Amino acid sequence: MKILITGGAGFIGSAVVRRAVADGHEVVNLDALTYSANLENVAGVANSPRYAFEHVDVADAAAVSGVFARHRPDAVMHLGAESHNDRAIEDPLIFVRTNVLGTAVLLEAARAYWRGLEDAAGERFRFHHVSTDEVFGALGEEGAFCEDTPYDPNSPYSASKAGADHLVRAWGRTFGLPVVLTNCANNYGPYQFPEKLIPTVILRALEGKSIPVYGDGRQVRDWLHVDDHAEALLLVLQKGRLGETYLVGGDSTQRNIEVVRTLCASLDRLAPANIGHAERIAFVADRPGHDFRYSIDASKLMRELGWAPTRALGDGLHDTVRWYVENRDWWQGIRDRGFHSERLGLVKA
Repeated sequence: MKILITGGAGFIGSAVVRRAVADGHEVVNLDALTYSANLENVAGVANSPRYAFEHVDVADAAAVSGVFARHRPDAVMHLGAESHNDRAIEDPLIFVRTNVLGTAVLLEAARAYWRGLEDAAGERFRFHHVSTDEVFGALGEEGAFCEDTPYDPNSPYSASKAGADHLVRAWGRTFGLPVVLTNCANNYGPYQFPEKLIPTVILRALEGKSIPVYGDGRQVRDWLHVDDHAEALLLVLQKGRLGETYLVGGDSTQRNIEVVRTLCASLDRLAPANIGHAERIAFVADRPGHDFRYSIDASKLMRELGWAPTRALGDGLHDTVRWYVENRDWWQGIRDRGFHSERLGLVKA
């Protein structure tokens, strides 16, 4: 199968690219190479005859249509998005442009291409939109998101992803485009840009800096290793029922402060410092609109397609710390380009 993957130089997208090439698929990686994208993430497959790269903005209609014409994919996996909540508070219109307009542009290009396919190729074609559990808003102390949970986004980022989800369903129902959607839990693992919680903790600890924790750290997230996620996404692309949504979770719900302390314990073993890393934890002002709790019920995906996460959270976090310790050149390059995990997203009066 030849798969057009948008955002394939990003964190989750690159994991999907690496897995797809390893599984024998041909991959076309379409990426605008904005600040968090990094072609080093796919360096291991860049010389494969099954891999091609297109430096294209997903909101550029002519360029996107050209990619379809040149490569003639069998399927699309749409992961290209702006994804950081704090940045969405700083500049929400960038998120609307990429996540909403970009998705609409990609859908129209895919629809035009799909309508021109011969019968057999048209029957095989799939458009897989990859989204987030944040579109559902926040949970209380109990319960879990499922495929029927009403949408209730609370941030510019989650609202932009909700808008994209609705567009994909509309193109499926109105135009018959063969679509499938997934909404995932919080991802973690190697190659994650150091603006999210886990790489921020690890890198600031390795640099001897304070470790910021928003609010009281009691926010709850379901954590999913990126490699488990990549496996699930490729499975849904190939075997998921058209028009359906599948939630992908790690079955690893934990408070943020507990995740931070687990990371600190691993850092104490893998990169000991003159004081315990947990002593550098500093509670800081919470993010505006910070959802309290997410949890995912992934039973539909497990039941219908036989998928289940394979990485226990403790082991996955320890392996992630080890990766960052052993791959300093990767993250030092990001530091050298000027990103130092500065705080973003505080609403100014």
